[in-house]
Amino acid sequence: MSEPNKRHAGPPRTGGFRRGGFGFGVAMGGEKARDFKGTMGKLFKHLSVYKFSIIVVILFAAASAIFNIIGPKVLGKAITKLFEGIMGKITGTGNGIDFNYIGRIILYLAGLYLLSFLFAYIQRWIMSGISMKISYNFRKEISEKINRMPLKYFESVNHGEVLSRVTNDVDTISHTLNQSLAHIITSVTTVIGALVMMFSISWVMTLVALCIIPVSTILATFIVKHSQKYFVEQQVFLGYLNGHVEEMYGGHTVMKAFNGEKKSIEKFTGLNEKLYSSAWKSQFLSGMMMPVMVFVGNIGYVIVTVLGGWLVIRKAIEVGDIQAFIQYVSSYTHPIAQLANISSILQQTAAAAERVFEFLDEEEKVPETTNPVKLEDVKGSVEFKNVRFGYSPDKIIINDFSAYVKPGQKVALVGPTGAGKTTIVKLLMRFYDVNGGAILIDGHDVRDFTRSDLRSMFGMVLQDTWLYNATIMENIRYGRLDASDEEVIAAAKTAHVDSFVHTLPDGYNMVLNEEVSNISQGQKQLLTIARAVLKDPKILILDEATSSVDTRTEVQIQKAMENLMKNRTCFIIAHRLSTIRDADLILVMDHGDIVEQGTHKELLAKKGFYAKLYYSQFENDNAEEAG
Repeated sequence: MSEPNKRHAGPPRTGGFRRGGFGFGVAMGGEKARDFKGTMGKLFKHLSVYKFSIIVVILFAAASAIFNIIGPKVLGKAITKLFEGIMGKITGTGNGIDFNYIGRIILYLAGLYLLSFLFAYIQRWIMSGISMKISYNFRKEISEKINRMPLKYFESVNHGEVLSRVTNDVDTISHTLNQSLAHIITSVTTVIGALVMMFSISWVMTLVALCIIPVSTILATFIVKHSQKYFVEQQVFLGYLNGHVEEMYGGHTVMKAFNGEKKSIEKFTGLNEKLYSSAWKSQFLSGMMMPVMVFVGNIGYVIVTVLGGWLVIRKAIEVGDIQAFIQYVSSYTHPIAQLANISSILQQTAAAAERVFEFLDEEEKVPETTNPVKLEDVKGSVEFKNVRFGYSPDKIIINDFSAYVKPGQKVALVGPTGAGKTTIVKLLMRFYDVNGGAILIDGHDVRDFTRSDLRSMFGMVLQDTWLYNATIMENIRYGRLDASDEEVIAAAKTAHVDSFVHTLPDGYNMVLNEEVSNISQGQKQLLTIARAVLKDPKILILDEATSSVDTRTEVQIQKAMENLMKNRTCFIIAHRLSTIRDADLILVMDHGDIVEQGTHKELLAKKGFYAKLYYSQFENDNAEEAG
């Protein structure tokens, strides 16, 4: 098997370390936006609709933080009063503990913390609403954008990439708005407020506390620097391992057929050992962060407490001030850790927003005509007039394609791989627009119809069936969503579906699984034919789909397709030339042009390109039968 696919290996997960005491975390780097300032500017424009609500959130978040900051200072007064009462009782110099005063302090504190909670609750409720609305609007814009995107975009971009923008990137933006904005406000307010309160208690203790903080920073940075490379290795090898498992699981039949179990196990073992080594080192080093930060924090608490006790003895501060100061130290360092992590989160958010905006700014397909043609009765004539097309302007693959198809004719497109057969179909349904010439339906240019009206004239049965996780009834009804159950069943009978549906558990109500593996390939194809019958289109596009089924099923499919093709203009992309002998017109293509056209007999009589193709297939088929 091939090497594990590197697409599974991503950047290391961004994580942060948040510790109490005197230590604070250092966020590990993640994906960064190429234009942070410009992207955040666009994001703020989207947020400007909710500017009044955001102002309320900022004010309420700040108020909540302020009420929390006042608490320790007030509590310190209660502790001081309690200490003085106890000491007075011991020494006999006081009147004992003043419980009335302490009770009033407790009630005052309860009121402060209740107000802090209410303000925090209200701002979180408002911010949750804003973030969900932003997510809703982004997903809505992306969904609408997808419908306006040209087919060439989805043929050139990985589907998972588009899905990631709809899910992961929008979720990242939503999470940041919901969590980080309020955290930034409360963290900044808390840092400033706590620092002011610390200086108001003792400038000496404050300077000592501030001197200890850089020690935590240096140690945290040292640990992160050494663990970062192992986190990167861990994610890379995890990606390799996932890729290998996916390949082995997806191709386990081939792997077993070639006795590749031993080689697969050896590769898995090697990758697993490398993952174990890097994961052990990264987890050990990151796990050391807590003990180191706690150790430094405890030393800091000891120094502050001893210094505070000495200042109490000298009557420079009160006993309760020591408790309040320690709370403020914790309140000061904790927000710094949050701000450090938020800076990394904002970088990720900008990267996610940049990807969303890039998608929303992608080039869209040509706008609909302002005065579309409406046909009350579609006849089904199709004319190609000097059609010229290339998927890129410098690589023209259809040079000068001209043909006229009468209503009800059965037209076959034949030719070697890469001749342009599928391209003609894409142009006919206007998945792409021609570079030159025109395609006419009943005398009207396809560009003069809306895409919806144009495609409503067509039905398609392709070699690659598309069915989804729903009942058989709903999969057929996809051809015409307003069809009744009776109409669906009638279409199923025409397409020879009804005969096998009754052999399935739950019949028409049987749910196809996500992989559509609970019915056979031939049954899948018959369902898509039934869907086309239900749609009752004037023009049909058929990609011969009998190459991967047994002979009996092939006969059923052929009969179903004959029923479907009656009285309709049909374009058949033919791979097996023996199946289109009765076509009214065969267009033989090579390198984007029609090199021959006529009936089967006429083309064989010419003994040209078509005759060579036909006889080469005929000889191969005979050789296979003889074998």
